[in-house]
Amino acid sequence: MDNNYCIIMAGGIGSRFWPLSRVVKPKQFLDILGVGRTFLQQTFDRFSTIIPKENFLIVTSVKYKDIVLEQLPELKEEQVLLEPLRRNTAPCLAYAAYKIKTKNPNANLIVAPSDHIILKEEEFVRQIKNGLQFIKENDVLLTLGIKPNRPETGYGYIQVKKRAKFNELTNLYKVKTFTEKPDEQMAKVFVESGEFFWNSGIFIWSLPSVLKAFDEHLKNVSSIFKKGMKLYNTSNEVHFIKKTYSECPAISIDYGIMEKAKNVYVLTADFGWSDLGTWGSLYENKEKDTDGNVISGDNILTYNTKNCIVDISDQKVAVLQGLDGYIIAESNETLMICKKEDEHQIKQFVTDVKIKKGDSLI
Repeated sequence: MDNNYCIIMAGGIGSRFWPLSRVVKPKQFLDILGVGRTFLQQTFDRFSTIIPKENFLIVTSVKYKDIVLEQLPELKEEQVLLEPLRRNTAPCLAYAAYKIKTKNPNANLIVAPSDHIILKEEEFVRQIKNGLQFIKENDVLLTLGIKPNRPETGYGYIQVKKRAKFNELTNLYKVKTFTEKPDEQMAKVFVESGEFFWNSGIFIWSLPSVLKAFDEHLKNVSSIFKKGMKLYNTSNEVHFIKKTYSECPAISIDYGIMEKAKNVYVLTADFGWSDLGTWGSLYENKEKDTDGNVISGDNILTYNTKNCIVDISDQKVAVLQGLDGYIIAESNETLMICKKEDEHQIKQFVTDVKIKKGDSLI
C-alpha cells in the first residue's frame, strides 16, 4: 500500500478576489490564470505525479461537493470531505487525518491549499520528496518556507534557528518562531536579516506525529473527531460531522499547533511560489503590456492607462482612459473599480454589498 496521502483544502470563499470570486463559485474553482485548468485542478495535477489518485482527499464546504467532483472526475465521492460549517484549518485537518487513520494508520500526509501558484514544478516535487523522506524517519512536523524576494506584508513569516542535519540536505532548519503578517517596516527587517522565510501553508507530516500534536496542543479538537473512528466511511459519518462541527472551535492549524509544538522544522526552497490571495498578487504574477497593465478580456480598449489590472468578460466592451494603478473587475451584475493600494478594503466592500443588496451579489 502506498502510504503517501494528499489533503487539499478547498473550502474558502476567496472574498479578497471579489467580484470574480463569489460564494457560489470561489477562486479555487476558477481558471483565473487563463491556462485551461482551475486552481483546484492545477493543485491536483501537481501532486498526482507522486500521489496515487485514490490517496487524495479534498476538504471543502458541503455547497461545493458537485463542483469538486465535476472538476476532478478522477476522484470518488468518499474522497470529498464536506464541512457543514467554516471552522478554519485545524478542524478540517483533524477530520481528514482521523478519516485517513481508519484506512492507513501509518500514512504520510501532504497538506496543501488549493489556490497557490508553483512555477518551478520539478523543483517543488523534489523538495516534497525530500520532506517525505525526513518525516518518515523523524517524529517532526514539517512545513515549507519560501525564500523572500521582497518585503511582502501579505504573508506570514517563519524564523529559523540552526540548520538541521538530515542526509545531504542544506535547506532544512529548526523553526524558531512563526510571525503573522508584518507591517512594511518589519517586513524589511525580516528580509534583510536572512533568518525569515515566507510561510507557504504547505505541510508534510506523518499521521502519528500530527495526531500526537493534536492530542498535546488541541485536545478539544482531537477528542471530538476521535469519537468518530467507528463512524467514518459509514452512513453515519455525515450526521456525526454535522454534530462535531457545531461543537468545534474555529482555529487555524498554524495558531493551534505549529506555533506551539517544539518539533517543527522548515524546508526552505525557491520554486516560484505565490499565494494567489489578492488582486495585487495576481497582478504580480501575470504578464503585463507595455503600459504595465494586466488585461483579461478581448474587448478592452485603454488610453493613457497604466499599471492596472483589468478583468472584464468578453461579452462587454470596456473603454478605460486616464487610469493609473487601479483594479477594474466585472462579474455578472457587479463592477468594482478600486485603487490597487486600497485593495485591503475589498472585504469591507463585500460586507457592505451584502447588507445593502443581499447575498446574491457576493
